[in-house]
This record gives sequence, structure tokens and C-alpha cells, in this order.
Amino acid sequence: MEFPINASPKILYPYLATASGLSQWFCDDVRYVEGQRLNFIWDNDNHFAEITGQRLNRAVRFVFLDEHRQSVPDANFLEFTLDSSQVTDEVYLRVVDYSLAQDADEQHEMWEGLVSKLREQVGG
Repeated sequence: MEFPINASPKILYPYLATASGLSQWFCDDVRYVEGQRLNFIWDNDNHFAEITGQRLNRAVRFVFLDEHRQSVPDANFLEFTLDSSQVTDEVYLRVVDYSLAQDADEQHEMWEGLVSKLREQVGG
């Protein structure tokens, strides 16, 4: 999914790639646990993930771990990429949500709501 956002990649990136930024719009709380691992907290449930790819002001990828905080084959992952249009100067947030998919419409609606919260945070 792609969403236009009226903010520069330098402003947006910390909201996508840091625990404090993510906790402002994405879930109830996010905490660093060790190295490149984070704990995403939704409704008091812990979901551990590892940052497996990162490009400053461009992209970040979180791969979710099992209940023992171990990597698993074909794991769920979440990837945020920021793209800028050279022609229009617009910035787009591309979201890849690879998980046990719920209804596609429901998932799109969920992301619309989350990105709306992000826009409120960055003023875009």
C-alpha cells in the first residue's frame, strides 16, 4: 500500500524506525530489548521483531520472531519505504505488511487509520 504524506523523509523516518517514533502512532508502546530487536506492544501483548534492513531516511524492515524470540522461516515482516516524486515533490510511504492476512479491505482500512495518526504527528 502507498500513502502520500506531506512531510520530508528526514522528518518521517524517525517515526518509522525508532521505538519512540513508532509508539506515537503505530502501537501502544515499543521498546528496545537488545541490539536490533524491539518489542511491539498491542493490548498488553508482546510481539518481538528484529530490524533486518535499514537505509537512513529511506527504508526499514522488521521481521517478527517466535515466542522464544527466535527467527523462523517465512516469518511475518513489516517494511516501510519512503519514496519521493522528482516531478511533484510528494513523499509516499510504502507499507509492505507480510502477515497472516485478514480481509484485504479490513487491512487497508487499518493502515489508513494508522497512517492518519502518523500524519497528525508529523503535520502532513
